[in-house]
Amino acid sequence: MGTDIVMQADSTVPESEQDAMEEQLTALARPRPNKQLLGYPWKVAAYYLFGEPRSKNGFRAWFRRKFGQEPVFASAKAISSSIPVWEARMQNEGYFDSQVTGELKEEGYKARGVYTVQLKPRFYIDSVAFVFDSLALSDTSARRNFMTSARRTLLKKGIPYQLDAIKLERERIGQYMKQRGFYYFLPDYVAALADNDSAAHRTDLYMYIKPEMPAAAGVPYSIRNVFIYPNYNLSTAQRDTNRQQAYQTPENRFNVVDSTNHFNPKLFRDIVTVLPGKRYNSRAQDLTLSRFVNVGAFKFVRNRFDPDQQGDSAVLDVHYYLTPYPTKSVRLEIDGTSRSNNFTGSQLTLSWRNRNALKRAELLTINANAGIEFQVNAGNQGITNYRYGLEALLSFPRLVSPIRFRQDERQRALPKTNVTLGYQTIIRGNLYSLNSFQTTFGYSWRQNQQIEHSFQPFNATYVLPSNISQAFIDSAVENPFIFRQLVNIQRSKQLILSSLYTFNYNSSPRTVSPTTFRLTSNIEVAGNLANLLFNKRDENGDKVIFNVPFAQYVRFDADARVYRRLGSNLTWANRLFVGVGLPYGNSRDMSLPLIRQYFVGGSNSIRAFRPRAIGPGLFTRDTLQNVLITQDGGGDIRLEANTELRLKFNKYVEGAVFVDAGNIWSYYAINVFGPEAQFTKQFYEQVAIGTGAGIRIDLSYFLIRLDLATPLRKPYKVDGSEWVINQINLRDSNWRKQNLVFNIGVGYPF
Repeated sequence: MGTDIVMQADSTVPESEQDAMEEQLTALARPRPNKQLLGYPWKVAAYYLFGEPRSKNGFRAWFRRKFGQEPVFASAKAISSSIPVWEARMQNEGYFDSQVTGELKEEGYKARGVYTVQLKPRFYIDSVAFVFDSLALSDTSARRNFMTSARRTLLKKGIPYQLDAIKLERERIGQYMKQRGFYYFLPDYVAALADNDSAAHRTDLYMYIKPEMPAAAGVPYSIRNVFIYPNYNLSTAQRDTNRQQAYQTPENRFNVVDSTNHFNPKLFRDIVTVLPGKRYNSRAQDLTLSRFVNVGAFKFVRNRFDPDQQGDSAVLDVHYYLTPYPTKSVRLEIDGTSRSNNFTGSQLTLSWRNRNALKRAELLTINANAGIEFQVNAGNQGITNYRYGLEALLSFPRLVSPIRFRQDERQRALPKTNVTLGYQTIIRGNLYSLNSFQTTFGYSWRQNQQIEHSFQPFNATYVLPSNISQAFIDSAVENPFIFRQLVNIQRSKQLILSSLYTFNYNSSPRTVSPTTFRLTSNIEVAGNLANLLFNKRDENGDKVIFNVPFAQYVRFDADARVYRRLGSNLTWANRLFVGVGLPYGNSRDMSLPLIRQYFVGGSNSIRAFRPRAIGPGLFTRDTLQNVLITQDGGGDIRLEANTELRLKFNKYVEGAVFVDAGNIWSYYAINVFGPEAQFTKQFYEQVAIGTGAGIRIDLSYFLIRLDLATPLRKPYKVDGSEWVINQINLRDSNWRKQNLVFNIGVGYPF
């Protein structure tokens, strides 16, 4: 049924180290007990629920495999087998001479393993020295590099003795030597000798090269020739690797076999960092392979090294075998949507892709889409929306600029230059049409595995409403909801000229910490350059370009996410979103452009409220009685916090409980929502709060999420109080209709 540990530790061992060691030893205990729920082995019960299977392929056998677990029987032999494993672990952690005893304690049909651990004082590193044997390292260059590697040692005076740290140091030395030309050098050739002082609990470490190391491992190699076969295929391998058809690139002297001239040789200049005449470097080799994979033009990448002797020097010939993807491809996607405002529809997207548009692995994608949405159960008042669009995206695997940038040789993925051009029109029934044109030019690059940057110096969006029906205008006179929609549509005619910078940070993927962190932040500035260059104004006093007013604002937002692993199957996920938009100049006393505004509510936001059903500020929306046929606007400021506990029941099913809070606000009081929507010092009194629970079904390739939530606090007063906890009444069908919100999503909300 489990393991109990009685820890008898020396007084010099802190409690934190005792707890850490106890956790490690518990994880090593074998056999592992059956899964339990409140002390009850429920999987064993499921194992015997339907009795013995009559066949291997029957329902009983299937049920046992999927939901049951064979009982783990107690064994005194298992106790004695675990003792040497535990003692070895404590020695590897520096607790030398520690001892373990154990016994099996029975109670009825159940038993537990009880261990007594005598934890001795921990040993700490007192000094680290690098020594060499003249027989092991006959080459003076090898001796010099081995001794120089000591400057970056991971083993420092005063840290605990740990075998894992010594293993990491051996790996580091091996990489250090490989990065300096020693092609055959392996971490296994490095050994460590520990000289312990039992009285002071200190150890002196000596790192050295094993005398039996092969002589070739101590010889530095240089690159002689680099051969690249960019059209390699197994069926035509003899022709694709015919060196007689190779040409040599003038800049780097690469030998390229590409008889069809499918690729521009400048592509290989950007990718390959293994250069003729240079020392072999494992880092340069890893970077080259990573770039070939990440550039997106090659399906398979393989390389081979041929060692040779050239006079007194050892040399390598490098061969890269590259199998490209089909250059052109067509893809068809069909999407189905169902929204909480009773809109149901579908969209068809046709994509054409060219992976080598300009012969340097440029990716050209052209997307054409068409969609339709219609309202169900709306009677004669329902409307049908149509959407059409065309978009072209061109991505260069390099920085395209009149200024030549120096390539960072440490980056595993090449920087990208992205250019987009697109048009989209949305037809809202017989009410109006909204046309938008957009073009962008920008760069994206990785600083390292954790940090990614994106900068769009040029981003232009032109929005043009058209075909506004007279019936829509007339209805706005009597209906405040439609009036706000009409005002936003009329204001949406404008030009947005902006620059956007995005910063992404992710915790190291190799971290062993139970806590991981993600941060995405954006800053966008619009209209400043246009304001300096253009002085013409329209009848409203706004500056215009070709008689079209342009927006001016600065917009900043940050999305921070923290994940804490509380157990093997339990995770605590948190998100904080802060967004602030400041309109000014041409956009004074107005909100941000509609396509730049913030919204809350829905399956990926505050799940107790329907999409866009909160705010701005204290503004009240009744999304059940007044279903909005168009969008009447969002906010300039957004604050949102989410917390969620996720418990994995098995491989396929996961449960969650969550609390969401937040709202949006307008920056100025003078807008279509009035002063109640403005951000003030009392913003914390206007926060919406909701809670709920959910089930997630993990299908490996994607996750289906089902969440049921209800409000705890509504920003606008309900019966004199914002808090609505005391109004919860699951028996009341009207309350359920107004307050129970069911969300269906794909993937986690954050």
